[in-house]
Amino acid sequence: MSKATVKQFAPFIFLVALAVAALFIPSLPNFVDDGKYNAADTGWIIVATALVFLMTPGLAFFYGGMVHRKNVISTMIKSVVAAGVVSILWIFVGYSLSFGDTIGGFIGNPSTHLFFKGINSGAPWSLAPTIPLALFALFQLMFAIITPGLVVGAVAERIRFTSYILFIALFSLLVYAPIAHWTWHPEGFLFKMGALDFAGGTVVHISAGCAALAGALVLKRRQSHIEQKEIPPANIPYVLIGTGLLWFGWFGFNAGSALGANALAVSAFGTTNTAAAAAGLSWMFFDVLRGKKPSVLGFCIGAVVGLVAITPAAGFVAVPQSIFIGVIAAIISNLAIYYKSKSTTLDDTLDVFPCHGLGGIVGMLMTGIFATKSVNSAGADGLFYGNASFFFIQVKALSIVVVYSFTVSFLIFKFINFILPMRVSMEEEELGLDATQHDEKYGRTPQHA
Repeated sequence: MSKATVKQFAPFIFLVALAVAALFIPSLPNFVDDGKYNAADTGWIIVATALVFLMTPGLAFFYGGMVHRKNVISTMIKSVVAAGVVSILWIFVGYSLSFGDTIGGFIGNPSTHLFFKGINSGAPWSLAPTIPLALFALFQLMFAIITPGLVVGAVAERIRFTSYILFIALFSLLVYAPIAHWTWHPEGFLFKMGALDFAGGTVVHISAGCAALAGALVLKRRQSHIEQKEIPPANIPYVLIGTGLLWFGWFGFNAGSALGANALAVSAFGTTNTAAAAAGLSWMFFDVLRGKKPSVLGFCIGAVVGLVAITPAAGFVAVPQSIFIGVIAAIISNLAIYYKSKSTTLDDTLDVFPCHGLGGIVGMLMTGIFATKSVNSAGADGLFYGNASFFFIQVKALSIVVVYSFTVSFLIFKFINFILPMRVSMEEEELGLDATQHDEKYGRTPQHA
């Protein structure tokens, strides 16, 4: 059997092997609701789980609308296919690595819940005692799905689909799972250090942003970027639809991270909406200040940056301070994109690092400044309230995650590039990935395209 044939058959063989192995996992009865679970909390987290899932197709529309029309489908599927890859890996071993019995505070024991063993009948998660363990595991799955999907925007229009599938798998196991364990497991070393990340500033956005930067560096520049060709967005209404779905789903992302139908969820809901609104306006008005016209893309990108920045802080800061967080995050990301385009040759196609990487970093720092125990007694008071030590804990935590996620992601991209060519050929890039990778086309291609 040739090398090409092995590479062609390997994904299917691996999936079939997992399916067969799953047959031998004993079936256990579902949990018994003996009064320890709260129906309102359970109902809300079921809804929140569905809301977070909705963010994945929302992200596909958001990214798909901004690329060249010949790459719309290929860009969208790379985000959506993460729902397939990560769901299977999460059941198999991903949840155990993230939330299984700790091994030194660095990673979960893979055998703890292998193939979801004991999830349906197990005791509830220690930090979510009023909802079933299975629901907590599924809620966390949705975060794991969207994270590698975020990286797509940095490597769009030039990466092979099969290579990206392998990246999703390796990133989920080697980057996402360890960082989730460090940050959200009670025995994780960042958790024990006192770092606060309410809904994924480090776990989701900094890890994805740094992976995006690594991917852009490994794959190098598109020919259109080298030639400085202006690429018009394929469909701005898609971007608007994607933004609406992301904003809507983010209520589950952040308010759901309260893990109950309670006052903290309401507060997180409020800070989420406020930061997004402030950031969207900040980006748009800042563009006007610089001589541009107010644009749909500007407001949409700004709103998403605000959602990113408030994510780690959503359950620790008050609503008024979330306005400041949104405004500042949008200005910083806007300036970073301008600097990147004018002073560097980095080809981060859809500016994932300036928006998600820097947005997550700003959010973690703002948590260190504006967190207050009056909002969440389980949190901490930040620098604004006289607690400088907590601010430096946040700085230390985000620094560790930046270094780890960038380094490991860079090595993953290099490894994949060694065994599978990641970059499409010049001819394929010119024709577009929709046709060359999927034999499909978006809409009707104009004669001159």
